[in-house]
Amino acid sequence: MDKVRPLLVFSLQLLCSCQAASTLSNGFFYQDIINGNGNGEIFFNGVKLQIEAQLPSVFTVSGNNITLPCNFWYEPPLSSPRKVRVKWAWLPVFGDSESDVLVAIDHRHRSFGDFKDRVYLQQDFPGDISLVITNVSLNDSGQYRCEVIDGLEDESATVHLELRGVVFPYQPRHGRYHMTFRAARQACEEQDAAVATFDQLYTAWEEGLDWCNAGWLADGTVQYPITQPRTPCGGLDLAPGLRSYGMRHKHMHRYDVFCFSSSIRGRVYYLQHPQRLNFTEAVQACVEDGAQIAKVGHLFAAWKFLGLDRCDAGWLADGSLRYPITNPRPNCGPNEPGVRSFGFPSPYHKHGVYCYSSR
Repeated sequence: MDKVRPLLVFSLQLLCSCQAASTLSNGFFYQDIINGNGNGEIFFNGVKLQIEAQLPSVFTVSGNNITLPCNFWYEPPLSSPRKVRVKWAWLPVFGDSESDVLVAIDHRHRSFGDFKDRVYLQQDFPGDISLVITNVSLNDSGQYRCEVIDGLEDESATVHLELRGVVFPYQPRHGRYHMTFRAARQACEEQDAAVATFDQLYTAWEEGLDWCNAGWLADGTVQYPITQPRTPCGGLDLAPGLRSYGMRHKHMHRYDVFCFSSSIRGRVYYLQHPQRLNFTEAVQACVEDGAQIAKVGHLFAAWKFLGLDRCDAGWLADGSLRYPITNPRPNCGPNEPGVRSFGFPSPYHKHGVYCYSSR
């Protein structure tokens, strides 16, 4: 009998330690027994947890703060509050699995990955678990899942975050069809942009984008938008729309790319300088003016969102020469608004320059 007792005590200790360890999730201790209120509600006899995301989709631009709405309640209402575990997760537009964004219990919370210290719960009223994302980035778009766990009860709802912006075709100095998918993604990032999604390109086509060179999209397909059918661009017999090459090999095949840029903080301006500048001089002139030479994404965003209109060609950070037109007029290119391009001239040529200031 004396030999059995220590073994029994050890077994009970082991069982308790295992049960305690199983309640750890993302560093948060959770155990349903903390919700006991003496009113018989702990086991949810006849009580149903409800959750709702009031808007299926939310739209914003990069740099803004945005709130993804979500709240929960009980039916019938409880006589006293209960502690719950709240979790927000994110599925990127072309992601394979969800990533944790934020986990919270009561007033304690933890954020993860690229969202660390950039998200929090709104909590304006009981049951309000809306997620606030600060300084939204181009890569934040996708589906967000709001989940509430109370003991054995587990309910969730989803909200889609979409960024508004401008799509522009891009090819590097080397010319047409020189980029693998990885190179294309890097090229967009260097221009303060991201590889466009199909939906973003489709919206741009609806708004009039017409481009005959095929480019990578974020899902690994290669497509191009045509509003005016013509022989070199799929033929006259095809209706307007997106022409698709389908999925391409990301490492072997080479194309241009369609980039997506959202709104910018700060301003883009044509530098008033007493003389024309070569590329090196143009970079330095922006620095001396307390700014930096503008990127292609900066110029497109300023044209789209700020109405930048200037009939003077200027250097940009990639070595290209461009100018933005919102009000078409004689001697300023075609009759449609857009960002005009002169390609990549010799860096020794003398031109103006567009600068970007974040202030």
